[in-house]
Order: sequence, then structure tokens, then C-alpha cells
Amino acid sequence: MADRSLEGMALPLEVRARLAELELELSEGDITQKGYEKKRSKLIGAYLPQPPRVDQALPQERRAPVTPSSSSRYHRRRSSGSRDERYRSDVHTEAVQAALAKHKERKMAVPMPSKRRSLVVQTSMDAYTPPDTSSGSDDEGSVQGDSQGTPTSSQGSINMEHWISQAMHGSTTSTTSSSSTQSGGSGAAHRLADVLAQTHIENHSAPPDVTTYAPEHAVPAERPQGSTASRTAPKYGNAELMETGDGVPVSSRVSAKIQQLVNTLKRPKRPPLREFFVDDFEELLEVQQPDPNQPKPEGAQMLAMRGEQLGVVTNWPPSLEAALQRWGTISPKAPCLTTMDTNGKPLYILTYGKLWTRSMKVAYNILHKLGTKQEPMVRPGDRVALVFPNNDPAAFMVAFYGCLLAEVVPVPIEVPLTRKDAGSQQIGFLLGSCGVTVALTSDACHKGLPKSPTGEIPQFKGWPKLLWFVTESKHLSKPPRDWFPHIKDANNDTAYIEYKTCKDGSVLGVTVTRIALLTHCQALTQACGYTEAETIVNVLDFKKDVGLWHGILTSVMNMMHVISIPYSLMKVNPLSWIQKVCQYKAKVACVKSRDMHWALVAHRDQRDVNLSSLRMLIVADGANPWSISSCDAFLNVFQSKGLRQEVICPCASSPEALTVAIRRPTDDSNQPPGRGVLSMHGLTYGVIRVDSEEKLSVLTVQDVGLVMPGAIMCSVKPDGVPQLCRTDEIGELCVCAVATGTSYYGLSGMTKNTFEVFPMTSSGAPISEYPFIRTGLLGFVGPGGLVFVVGKMDGLMVVGGRRHNADDIVATALAVEPMKFVYRGRIAVFSVTVLHDDRIVIVAEQRPDSTEEDSFQWMSRVLQAIDSIHQVGVYCLALVPANTLPKTPLGGIHLSETKQLFLEGSLHPCNVLMCPHTCVTNLPKPRQKQPEIGPASVMVGNLVSGKRIAQASGRDLGQIEDNDQARKFLFLSEVLQWRAQTTPDHVLYTLLNCRGTIANSLTCVQLHKRAEKIAVMLAERGHLQDGDHVALVYPPGIDLIAAFYGCLYAGCVPITVRPPHPQNIATTLPTVKMIVEVSRSACLMTTQLICKLLRSREAAAAVDVRTWPLILDTDDLPKKRPAQICKPSNPDTLAYLDFSVSTTGMLAGVKMSHAATSAFCRSIKLQCELYPSREVAICLDPYCGLGFVLWCLCSVYSGHQSILIPPSELETNPALWLLAVSQYKVRDTFCSYSVMELCTKGLGSQTESLKARGLDLSRVRTCVVVAEERPRIALTQSFSKLFKDLGLHPRAVSTSFGCRVNLAICLQPHRLWTLAEQGTSGPDPTTVYVDMRALRHDRVRLVERGSPHSLPLMESGKILPGVRIIIANPETKGPLGDSHLGEIWVHSAHNASGYFTIYGDESLQSDHFSSRLSFGDTQTIWARTGYLGFLRRTELTDANGERHDALYVVGALDEAMELRGMRYHPIDIETSVIRAHKSVTECAVFTWTNLLVVVVELDGSEQEALDLVPLVTNVVLEEHYLIVGVVVVVDIGVIPINSRGEKQRMHLRDGFLADQLDPIYVAYNM
Repeated sequence: MADRSLEGMALPLEVRARLAELELELSEGDITQKGYEKKRSKLIGAYLPQPPRVDQALPQERRAPVTPSSSSRYHRRRSSGSRDERYRSDVHTEAVQAALAKHKERKMAVPMPSKRRSLVVQTSMDAYTPPDTSSGSDDEGSVQGDSQGTPTSSQGSINMEHWISQAMHGSTTSTTSSSSTQSGGSGAAHRLADVLAQTHIENHSAPPDVTTYAPEHAVPAERPQGSTASRTAPKYGNAELMETGDGVPVSSRVSAKIQQLVNTLKRPKRPPLREFFVDDFEELLEVQQPDPNQPKPEGAQMLAMRGEQLGVVTNWPPSLEAALQRWGTISPKAPCLTTMDTNGKPLYILTYGKLWTRSMKVAYNILHKLGTKQEPMVRPGDRVALVFPNNDPAAFMVAFYGCLLAEVVPVPIEVPLTRKDAGSQQIGFLLGSCGVTVALTSDACHKGLPKSPTGEIPQFKGWPKLLWFVTESKHLSKPPRDWFPHIKDANNDTAYIEYKTCKDGSVLGVTVTRIALLTHCQALTQACGYTEAETIVNVLDFKKDVGLWHGILTSVMNMMHVISIPYSLMKVNPLSWIQKVCQYKAKVACVKSRDMHWALVAHRDQRDVNLSSLRMLIVADGANPWSISSCDAFLNVFQSKGLRQEVICPCASSPEALTVAIRRPTDDSNQPPGRGVLSMHGLTYGVIRVDSEEKLSVLTVQDVGLVMPGAIMCSVKPDGVPQLCRTDEIGELCVCAVATGTSYYGLSGMTKNTFEVFPMTSSGAPISEYPFIRTGLLGFVGPGGLVFVVGKMDGLMVVGGRRHNADDIVATALAVEPMKFVYRGRIAVFSVTVLHDDRIVIVAEQRPDSTEEDSFQWMSRVLQAIDSIHQVGVYCLALVPANTLPKTPLGGIHLSETKQLFLEGSLHPCNVLMCPHTCVTNLPKPRQKQPEIGPASVMVGNLVSGKRIAQASGRDLGQIEDNDQARKFLFLSEVLQWRAQTTPDHVLYTLLNCRGTIANSLTCVQLHKRAEKIAVMLAERGHLQDGDHVALVYPPGIDLIAAFYGCLYAGCVPITVRPPHPQNIATTLPTVKMIVEVSRSACLMTTQLICKLLRSREAAAAVDVRTWPLILDTDDLPKKRPAQICKPSNPDTLAYLDFSVSTTGMLAGVKMSHAATSAFCRSIKLQCELYPSREVAICLDPYCGLGFVLWCLCSVYSGHQSILIPPSELETNPALWLLAVSQYKVRDTFCSYSVMELCTKGLGSQTESLKARGLDLSRVRTCVVVAEERPRIALTQSFSKLFKDLGLHPRAVSTSFGCRVNLAICLQPHRLWTLAEQGTSGPDPTTVYVDMRALRHDRVRLVERGSPHSLPLMESGKILPGVRIIIANPETKGPLGDSHLGEIWVHSAHNASGYFTIYGDESLQSDHFSSRLSFGDTQTIWARTGYLGFLRRTELTDANGERHDALYVVGALDEAMELRGMRYHPIDIETSVIRAHKSVTECAVFTWTNLLVVVVELDGSEQEALDLVPLVTNVVLEEHYLIVGVVVVVDIGVIPINSRGEKQRMHLRDGFLADQLDPIYVAYNM
């Protein structure tokens, strides 16, 4: 497929155009993939360079074998630099590669996330050198020419795949050579080739060549039969072309990526959604139905397995202390323990004599030297902590036996390195619950603990207060001659407590009694055949688990000599343990599979290695199925060095049941160990099926030997009642024996569930009167009583009803040639619960030298591999920088801590790939719309299908008797003239500056005279005719008002326009120009300052300044009066135009007639009870809507004084508005949400100082937020709460609601006094809680506060006098019933009379202003608001005794998003997202090609950007049942907000698609 490099080919334009059409057809589903490919190849066939011919017809079977020599050279090449290889498996790697090859044919293109440069740390690629390509034998077709040249960094990473696939086209063993096997030595390769020649793994094709950056000059050579010609694609810079998952070139432009994502998502999801029924209201999450074809267990019920009798040998000691006493006195010189320094030299030899005397000394000091004689701190039976470093086993051993002799209970724990260690808090909790007050430690460790400045050891987070006690002999006093420890036979007292970390990170203490301790030592001695004075090499942690049981306890019972290898030495020299085995001729070694692997990696033909002395190599994690490959590879390499096959003894253990099973060392080398090749698919259903047909997804397990002596074992179903499993069923292994733990310290409930289990037969009868203990291991008992373990309960993830083991997922991820991208041992797999199912999360540490694209491609291949092999989707794959994951003390990854960081959003990944589209299959079914009630349905009076029609109205204007003088006049200009005559000196307007002092004021006569002068100016300088349009470009203030009335006096039509922002001319001036042009203004009036600005150089850069209309500067007015003041001929003529940009980014101008303007002012006057004696404070933008009406018109009509506070002044002085309200003792004030938010955020911490300055809000009766949106209940509530202390009445804050067709529909001035006292007014606003899920179905369902999915909605205010409202179905235009969601339609005298023009959409429905219902009252003419809402009749009554109808606004129809057949309001999703993480300050959502795009503003470091992706995806899934398609993280202030404080989501969308946002990170969810 060389056509991938289209960009590099010279295709004629018409061919490119035809290709683009084809792409479109494919993406829209008009053409199949096959048809597309056929047509495409036809189009470009002629332009393709002809590849060398390869005969494809030869059968696939005839592949050339890989010669052993080449293979072994290859292995040695690969085997450097890898770490923890617990999870290596050749067969598995091969399976993974084959699975990926299959995927290759399916073509999954995954869009690369885009990242800001500052987040991408480009590092050099020189760290990698490709292996010597000539190592392939001739028939492998090595690349000729200079293929050794390292590509330059611009080409990205080296083509590792290129040489891997050389080997891949070899024989059936092909993939082995590319697998991560590190068995050097040609013998091993021979064996492997033999082994694999017998296995039947089909190599479907080469693994997908993801990184197609082959060196440009590589010439394809003759290939072996059956392979394809290599393809080379030119690689461009990141900007023009990127290659995704399978080398498909995509433009990095956002829209192209989204298209690509849509195409990818169009491919069918694997699990088909099953049919189920949806109740009309309820969205049911899909319940996973069991698969009818799933495998079911068919075997007979298993029988419990008994271990052999524990044969008591006569000279076994009666207790461990007795054994210590015996050896300490009989053979004091015998070596007990040898410790090593970091160079591998013996540091110290502890003899049995020294151990005995020192332990006695410690015992004496613990009991007698702590506290006082009367009040000793530690008494027998108390718990003490043992805090010793991993390189000091001698001090630990002395302290441990000291505790046993003193009869106190040791609790060994890790050394806390810092105050905030991973998991250290939980350890502290364990110590607290055990009542630990004393911690024993060594001198060196004590010195190394963090200290406070005074030299004291600080209290660690979550830890109890401890006394630190150093156990070195020199610090202790000698016990008196007559003192002797009391040595008893082993009894049921607690001997020690071993800590265990659970899946969720909590730490439990498992108590082990003295009798269990002794019995366990005896059972191990019998099973392992220990004899006196044997030498044992221990690499394990000696504080717990296998290391403690063999290296500290059983060794003393048998007087053995332990050589202890610290972890720090292993890091420096991984071969150290093998060298010690040779040096000391050790009989036994205790290791983990990673120690075997490390030895393999470091092993370089060591001459003097001889392992023939070993009779037993105990593999502590042999129960991990993935240890088998380490064991095999180790045997392969070291068999020639004297290692016998039967020596390798895997064992299974758990903190609760101690040693569960161990393979016995046999002398019979003919009996091969037990192996099982199990179907992975079967295992997910808990069923054992040997080697399925799939062949790819198998798990090979080895036996861990037989049940322990003296124990009984069975397996029970992992969940529910402990019922015995069938023979072919996987269950949790349970053990009944003396040698086990007895309880979780202090937790009786959990103890009962784990330590007191009574397994039952299918008939319900218990199989034994003795309790069993759950081991936490999943497995089965195979033929011959061999125990097999397939995983741990802790690693179990149940996804969609199938069980997956974390370890298996890790193994698959690591088989995708990870050496280049991630560190092997640093990978965490866990599940998080999202939307009622487990979702798999993989977190790995990325190597610093892998590039963005490499890592991303590795990630997409891991997803494909896991999908193929486990048939399960990965929800999230995150890569974090090297060394940033929390570690356990022994260097592993701390799983629960990692999960915690992931969930709280503080993991700080550098790469994230989320796949919710592929994983989440239990979403509710998309909604099919039902036809609504048609006109034929019976209408009885005011009922629609049994419900009251949702209609309401304000008070009737005709019936209100008031002494409204202004009513006599038809026109506002006449009202002003009348006021100028009757009350000339009455102040109408007072403008405040940012210091709160009066900047300007206007009386009636001043306004009248100023308006006259402006009218003269318009006539004389502007030569304007009656009805000409004039743009008023003024800052908020008095000039604007005067200019408005000047226009009315001159008979012109004013349009108020917000002036351009001097600091931001480029973006604000074009809007001014647009409004001036669209409104067809003949003239533009403004101040001198703005006049200069409009003609400045900066302005010329933004717009064409030559096309401005005539500009008049009103700072210099003529001194004349006009001959006459114009009086309009008809009240229906135009008074002014109101232009505003809607939230959807549309510029709309509405026409307001003189009649509507006067009716509007009267309605507000009546609703707010405005009289000349009133003062009203207004902090709003005066350019459109209700803000303009209140600022410019109402005072002239009603005569009240308006105190004007420009909102821009609040930026310098946030307290300005509230101080003015307090100072002028204002009772009514109006503001916008942005003003309220500014006060809430800016003054939150200053309420005390404001109180001191005398700020008093107790006189405020009404504080109305002017808005065209759903009331922001959270903001109004926090504002009310915040200023409650300053006297603000909690019920004073309310909202108004207006829109383009009617600038104010509701306005609720509350009255806090009784109705009788205060005259007419409405009740308080009510809040209801509605079910968000019903709302999506356009229904309203009221729920209780706090119920799940509840959404609080606040009434939008009382309907204005003269306004009628009805709720109609926006599609059918039929009336709806009470509490139904529909479009709000309004009929009133102050409706606007139509759109003037709509920029960019001339044909916007004229029916916005003149709609009729399709049935019912079909006569009334309504205006459609474009907002969804509902009416609800409340229990409250109005002044005239009518029931009060509350109007609830839900959101704009334009903004609502149709997703999955349901209607979502952006604000609801945004509210959820803002709650998801502390660093999200603002959020906006929109849809693009049916994908939900979420844009979040990040208040924090850019490193946190990627933390937000999973959290945002989770919260939207959980709360809205929606899958986020794209998550965009941007800087603060990127989401555009208009003057009313509303988000401009469409502007944001356009900016995003045009690549203008400069996002920090863009994630495309798969």
C-alpha cells in the first residue's frame, strides 16, 4: 500500500478533488469501505510507483526457517536494558503480535491528540540504535544499502518495526524472534525453535507497521515468499501531516481530526446493544444480559484435597523461642545470618549465640526499661512496631526474637521515608488500631528518619504518637543474672501481626498465633525437606511473607544459615544471588521471578557459575501465571550450569493463609511439572477450557505443587455463598489448617468473612465442621492434586459480567514491544466504576526518550491487542513521566495510591487515550420521538388531554386604576417635554464614577435642552430626514441618554452601539462597524475621544475607515433651539432599533415602535411601583434589552431618579455598586449576572471590612438580575448568603426574563412586607427540583431536593402587567399542558414588531413575531421567544386572590443539543464538568458532527491539563449518560463571554474548528 504517501505524489487537481468526494461518501456511509478502496485504487493507480513484484500465489506455509545462530544473536541484541519481566511469555507475545496483525487489516485510524508545544518535551532519539540488520540469514532478505544510518531526529523514531518484520516473515517461529524473550545462548534458541515448531500458532501477517518512517534510501530487496514489499512514506513536519494508527495521513487541523474520529466511531461497536424496553420517562441503563453461548462449567462437584499428614519429628522444638534457646546454648558459634553490603561483600555474620543473647537483652529492655517500674510502657501481649530498613536483616531478626521472648507482639512495617509516603497513612492507621505506642528501630534507620528542627522525629501523617526505641546492643542495659525470659510451649497467643495492603489501599493486620507460627515452620520444614545447618540464600523481603517465613522463622527452627541479599545490592548487581549460591554452595534459594529475569538479563557467559548445589529454588510469586516464562527461560540458560529442572519450586502464598501450596523438590527428574494451556475467554467466565480454537488468547499456567502438610484445600465460588466449585470451574482457593492467620486485628466483621468460611456442597451442607480461610487466590485443583493459580481476587475486574485479571492485562500490554516506550515494571492496571460497571484503566511510566507519536501509537496498539486477546475495551490508557508513580517500599508500583491519584485528578499524565465509545455499551437506548397530541385530541375548555393548558398572564393593564400622568402621552418625547415644564429641576439621572462620587447628573429640563441642541445638530450638520437611522456610539453615561432623546426630537431612529474597546480594537471594532452597516445608519454620533479612535491607525488596520457614515461629535453642540420638535405621525412607527448578539453568535436587531416603547415603560412602572420620589440603582450595560430600557427610558416615563453605575467601573472598584446602594438608601436595584459574579468573587473575603465602612443593604427590597437565560440559582444563592451579614434580605434577590421578541416578559420585584401594608405585589420566587433525565425527553417531573439527577430551577420572576404567556410545542405548535416542557410564546403590547435584519440569515422565520397555535385558540397572535420552559400553578395567591403561575425558563432552543434523540442544555453539562476538578474554572460545551465537545478553562499548571480528560469524561457519563467526543483544555479567559455574562458557545466552536484557540491539550476520545 504505497499509496499512503499521497501527499508526496504529484496528483492532478481533478484526481485530488475526486478523492476528496470519495472520502466524503465513505464518511457519510454512501459507499462501502470495499467500494471506496476499489474506486480509490483505480483513481490513483496510474500515479503509483510500481513496487517490485512479489509472487503472492505461493502458499503461506512455505516460509524459510530462522536459523538458530541468527536468532540467538538477535536475542542477545534485544536483551539489554529491560527491567521487571514477571510478565514475559514468548507464546503470549507471539499471540499479541498476531492479534495486532489481524487488526492491521481492519484499519483503525486514531486521531492523535494535539498538545501545546510547552507540554511536549522533545528529546533526542540517539539513545536507540537499530540492531545490526545484517544479522538476518540470507534468506531473510536483509535490507541492503546503508541501513545502519541513524535517521535524523526530524524523522522521529527509528524504524524498529522494519527490522522486526524481517524476522517476522521467517518461519512459524517468526514472532518469537521479535518477541521480548531474552534468553541468550544458542542452546535456548534451538530449544525454543523446537518447542514452537510443535505449537500451532498461525502467523497471520507481519505486525502492524505503525511507525512508517523507514530510512528514505532503503531499497526493498528480494523478499522471502509470502511477504509484501516494504513501504516507505515520507514524513512531514507535525503541522502538515501526521500519521495515525496505521499510517493514514491526516491533516492535523481539528476539523479533519474530528472527521477522522467520526469515521472511526462509525465502525460497528463489538457488543451489539440488546433490545430492552424504556418506560417513557425513565432512561434505563442497559443491563448486561448473559451471553447464551458463554461457556458453563460442566464437571462434577470437586472434592476437598487433603495434604499429607504433618509428621511430628521427635526433636522438633515445642516453640520457636525454645529452638532459639537450644541453638544459642548448644552451638553458639553456628552462623545464623550473613548480611551483605552493596558491593556484595559479607558485612556481618550473626551467630546463634549472638542472636540468643541479644534477643534476651532486647526483651529485658522492652519490658523493664520503658516507662517506670510501676507503670511499664509495654506489657506482655502489647503490640510494638518494628521499623527496619531492607538492608539490615540482623537488627530486625534480633528485635523480632526479642519481642517473642518478651511475649510482646511485633508488627513489622516499612520505614517511612517522608511524611507523605504512598500508603504510609494507612500503615499509621493500622498502628493506631493496634494500639502501638513504641517503635523499635536500628541506629542507622533512626538517624535517617526525617527530623524537625528541634531534632525530634515528627509525627507522620495518620500515625499515632510513637516512642522510638533503638535496639542496638550498645544502647541497651544488660539484663541481671537472675533475669530469664519465660519460655512456654506454643499456645494461642498472638505471635506477630503481618500487614497486608488491600485493593483499595487500606492496610489490615493479619494476626498469627504462636501455635500457627510453629506449625507453619514445621509444615515448611516437612514440605521443603529442610535439615540442620543447610545454607539458604534469601533475596526476598525478610519482614513479611515468604521471606519472613523461610529466612527468619523456619531457618531458626532448623539452625540453618541464611545469606540475605538486600534489594539495593540486586539493583547494582542482579547476579549477586547466583554468585552467593555458588560461593556458599547453598542448597536453597528464595527468589521472585523478577530476580530470575534480572539474572538472565545480566548473565554474560559467566564462566564460574555452578548451580548444581541447589536442591530447591523457591519462586515466591510462582502463583502469578506470568512467572512461568521466567522460570522456563532461566532453566534454559542455566541448565548447562548444573541447574536441574526439578529444582524450580513455585509456591503460592497469601497473608491470610500463609503458605497455600508449594512444589516439593523431587529427585525424580523424569516427572515433568504440571502445565495447563487455558482459554482466556473461558477464564473470563470462570471456566477451565483447555486451549481454545482462538489460539491467540491462551493463558499458560504452571502448578504450584501440592497442598501443605496437615491442610485441607477446596475452591469456592468467588462471590455469594461459599459453594464448592465444579472440577472445571475457577474459584477462590480456601484452606483449613492450623498454620494460617487467625483474624484481621480488631476487625471482627471482615475476619468472619475471610477466616470463618464454611464451604458448602450444592445441596447446602457444610463440608467440614472446621472453618476454612479464604486465600484471595483464584485457581483450581488439577489432576493429581496439583494446585494451579490463575490470578488474585484483588486483581479481579468484572467488566460487563466477565472477569479479567489485572496481571493478564499487564502482560498483554507489555507484549506490544514496550521496550521502546515504557518501563516494564512500572505499569498499573486497575478498574474504576463509571456508569455502573468496572472500566479498565492502564497507567504506565513513559521513557523520557520516546516521542509523542511513538507513545501514542504504542498506546493505540495496546488497545487493539487487549481488545483482540481479552475481548474487553480499555477505558483509559495514561502514560506518566518516568519516576512519577507512587512506589511501594520495595520499588513496585503502589496500585491503590495510583488509582486514588487518577480519580482525584493529580496523576499528571503526559499522554492520555480514552476509549469510552468502545467500552461503554450500557448506555440507555437512543430516544425515538413519539408523535405529540394532534389537533384531533379532545379539548375540553382549557384542558389538553386531561391537563390544564399551560397559560398565564400578568395583571390586566385596562383594569389598573392609577394616576399615571404619562399615560396621556403617546410618545416618550412628549413625556420628557411635559416633565421639563412641570418639574424642571427634578433630577432624573445621576452617574457615578469609580470612586462612588457623582460624575454627572441630569434634571428634566437639562435633558430636554440638551436633546433639543442635538436635534438641531442632526438637522443642520447631518441634514437628516425624518426616519433616518442614527448609530449612538457612547460609553455608558449621560451623553447616551441625551443623544437618544435628541434623535427622538429630530424624528430619527436611534441605535445604541457599544463603543470599541481601546485596548482591543481588532476584535471589538468590526462588531461596531457591522451594526452600523446592518442598521443602515445614515450618521454616527459619539464623543470626541471615540471619534478620534474610530479614525485612528489601529482602527484602519481592523476595518475600512473610509466607509464610515457621517460622524458627529456631540461634545461641541450648537447653541440653537430647534424650530419645532418632531412628533411622529403614528404610534406604530419605529421608535428605536435594539441590536444584540445572541448567545448563538447571531446579530439580531429588533424594531421597537413608539406604542410598544410606551407600553413597556408603563408595564415596568406598574410592576416595580416607580414614582418620582423613588430612587433606583442601575448597574447594567445600556446597549440592548431591558438594560437599555431601564437606563434610558424608564426614568423619563415614571419620573424616578436613576443612579447609574457603569459595570466597567466595577473592575477597578468591585464594591462600587453595593456602596452606592447603601449610601443612597436605594430600595430597588438592577444588575447583571456578570456584576453579581464580580461582587461574589471580588468581595467574598471583604465582608467584614465593608461592614466596618458602613455598608448596609437592609433597605434593599428588590435586587433584580436582568438576564435572557435560565436563572443562575447557584450564583444568586451564594450572593444572598455572602451579603446576608450586611443586611441583605435572603428573599430580596430575584431575576427577570426577556428575549429578542419581548425584551422583558417577567420581572419580579419582591415585597418583604405583608401584602396589606404594601399594596399589590407578588409572592416570593419559588424553586422546584426537576428530574434532569425527564427534561431530556422534554418532560417535567418534579422530584425531592437532593434526589439523584435533580436539577434546581428558580422561577424567572413575576409576569409583567399586560403580558400573556402560553407554552407550545415548538414542532407542532400545539398548546401544552401544565408542567410540560415547551417553547414559551408571548403576547403583549410591548412585543417587538419584527427583526430589522439578521446579519447572515435574512430568512429567519417571520413567524417569530406572528405565530398562531395549530389548535385551541387559533386567533391570538403570539411571538415565539425561542426559549424552552414550563408553567406551574403554585399554592400561592396574588393580591387579587388569583393562584400564582410561576414561569420556569429551562434554556434556549438554539443552544439545546440533540444527542441520542434527547435534548440537552449545555449549562447542565457545564455545571457537572466544573464540579469535576478544582482546577476547572469555566466550561463550555457544543456539538460538532454529533460529537460532544467539552472546552474547559484550566486554572493551574499545564501539567494538570491531561488529568482533566478522564474526569470530564467520567462526570458527563455518570450524570448525563453521554460520551464526550473531544476534550479541549484551554487557558483562563478563552471562552468568550458577552456583556450580559453569557457564554458565546458558537464563537468558541468556530474558533476551535479554525484552530484559533491555542489549546493546551486536545483529546479525541475513541
